[in-house]
Amino acid sequence: MTAVEFTNQVQEISVALRPAAMTLTRDADDARDLVQETLLKALLNRDKFKAGTNMKAWLYTIMRNTFINNYNKITKRSTKIDTTEYFQYFTADDSFITYNQATATFMMADINRAIAGLNEDFRKPFVMYYIGYKYLEIADQLQIPIGTVKNRIHIARKELKKYLKIYSTN
Repeated sequence: MTAVEFTNQVQEISVALRPAAMTLTRDADDARDLVQETLLKALLNRDKFKAGTNMKAWLYTIMRNTFINNYNKITKRSTKIDTTEYFQYFTADDSFITYNQATATFMMADINRAIAGLNEDFRKPFVMYYIGYKYLEIADQLQIPIGTVKNRIHIARKELKKYLKIYSTN
């Protein structure tokens, strides 16, 4: 199919797209924009259309996917998080509030001692993960399988949790 034939077919079918776009958007201006965006995408992706395929169905699919993507963008952008319910889970216990650096320094020293007390096989992957390495990078650097890396980090966390139980809020 030549570019001219393709364009003519798309133009003929575009009239049938308008009512479907109106059903999706429920607004005349948004429906026109959706049809226009659909036609633009169809013309830009002409090479992906296979001759013999139902062009009307292909255009409807493009339009539906475009509408869904636009809707998701809008809802993500306009979603506001109600934090009032979240605040009720915060602890109001004054023993968890640090008024000076002495408590924080003591806790960090305790945490560092706990990390230093880990077996070298567990400490090295855990520290690398903590400073920002990805699992795959750790596996490459230490020349061990990625599953082993994940397992060692998991075990290190469990050991640290056990050692630092005093700081647990549960």
